[in-house]
This record gives sequence, C-alpha cells and structure tokens, in this order.
Amino acid sequence: MDMISLTVLLGLLGAAIGSFLGATVWRLRARQLSADRLAGQTYSKQEYRQLQSISRGMFGISDRSHCLHCGRILAWYDLLPIMSWASTRGKCRYCHKSIGWLEPIIEIGTALFFMMSLWLWPFGYGSGGLIALFAVWLVIGIGLIVLFAYDAKWLLLPDTIMIPVIILSALFAGGVVITQGGVFDLGWLGSLLGSVAILSGIYWLLWVISRGAWIGFGDVKLGLALGLILGEWQLAFIALFVANLVGCIIILPGLLTGRLSRRTRVPFGPLLMIGMLTALWWGNDILAYFIGIST
Repeated sequence: MDMISLTVLLGLLGAAIGSFLGATVWRLRARQLSADRLAGQTYSKQEYRQLQSISRGMFGISDRSHCLHCGRILAWYDLLPIMSWASTRGKCRYCHKSIGWLEPIIEIGTALFFMMSLWLWPFGYGSGGLIALFAVWLVIGIGLIVLFAYDAKWLLLPDTIMIPVIILSALFAGGVVITQGGVFDLGWLGSLLGSVAILSGIYWLLWVISRGAWIGFGDVKLGLALGLILGEWQLAFIALFVANLVGCIIILPGLLTGRLSRRTRVPFGPLLMIGMLTALWWGNDILAYFIGIST
C-alpha cells in the first residue's frame, strides 16, 4: 500500500477512534464527579446531574451513546465522525441543543495526529519491530489526546489514563533503543534521566515550592511520560522551550487585554504535549540548524 492510501486509511481510523475518545472523555468526567461527590469534595451539581446517566460506563461499552441534554439514544448516523456533527450544525438532531466543539475537535485532532505520525515518524518502518514501535506510539497518542482534551477543559489529568501512558512510554523508550541498535548503557541512562529531569523534575520542584498552587502534580507525571518518550535531554529542552513559548503566545495577549489575570489557571498539560510533539518530529532538525549556525 502506498503512503497516500495509508495516510487516508489512518486518517479515517483516527477520526473513528476520535469519536470513541470523545465519549470516553465525558465518561471520565462523570466518574470524576461521582468520586468527588462521594469524597465530600466540591463539585458541580449541575454537571453531575447532567452526566450521572453515563457515570457507570467507563469506555462507553456497557451502554449506548445518548444526548446529554434530552437523553435520546443516538442512532448510528448520529455517531459518524465529523459528518454527523457537521450535518446538524453542532446540535442534537432531536432536541436541537448545542453539542459543543469538543467532539469534532477530538475527532479531527486524532485523524491529524495519525496522519502526521505516519509522515513524520523519525525511526522508519524497515522491520517488524519498528512497525510494532509505531503501533505503540499510536496507542500512547490516543491516551495523550484524552489527557489533552480533559486537561484543556477541566484542568485535570486523570490517573486512569495517565498511569497506562507512563507504562507504555517506558516500553516505548526501551523499544527505541532496541530497534535503533543501541545499548542500555550509562550514556543512554544518563540522557534518559536528563530528559525526565527537564520535563518532570522541574515541574516537581515548582509543585513542591508552591505547594501545588502554581502547578498540579498531574503535570509532573505527564512530564515523566513525555521525558521517557523523547529519551534525550536535548529534545526535552526543546520541548520545554516550545511549551513555554506557546504558553506565552497564548497567555500574554489575555493578560494585556485584561481577559486573563495573574491568578487565572492555565492547563500546562496541552502545552507540554505540543512541545513534545515538536521535539519528536522536528527536534533533530532544530538541533542541526542551531549547531550549523554556531559553527
């Protein structure tokens, strides 16, 4: 199969998986609200009532999808990725209330992630091991997309997804060494630890110093996963730089116009993920450029 056909196939697969991930994000939120309620913590009662009907099904397998507003069971043609949302102009087909942008953004984002991963994969496809490594990467990406959406909307990174992502990231780090003909020596370990220290250790220090006021511990765990994925301290530094640069580009206009204040909470997780993808896909080109202009 040629690259164009494979790109189209992965795009369609990504959009279909993205539809499933959109439902997963809402079920994760429903379970979180139920857990907060049982623990006596502050929670949105309105949101809890709206999502109570889906709090039992973790990944949407035990019950059928339905509208969160009117409760109507959705037919298969209501669940077609992107097309169903576009055909109803982002509204429920039955009660005509707004569905929101979360679902189509996840579907489009997952499709783009799958297609870009195919073209920008830095390790090649020359063996079964490399193809398996690519498959692991796509699974990690699925978890990261859920974390991205959840953190962007609710400023939380749920352990239900985070822990499997960390485990898979560790397997990915080992798989990169094996498939690239490297060895598990002190040099590799030092670079890996440096990558983790930059993307997780710095945020851990901030978490300790601020006692959780500046940053959540979920970002520390996310940094661990992303550091394992990159595996090189140079790439981790690029990821951290890009994450902060994008954050400044997004936040500074809001501060200058008064739409944001210094106390406004900002999700760091999506910024870190953007930085990691930039470093993984273009990091070596960035390093080569700066090395070239410095010599």
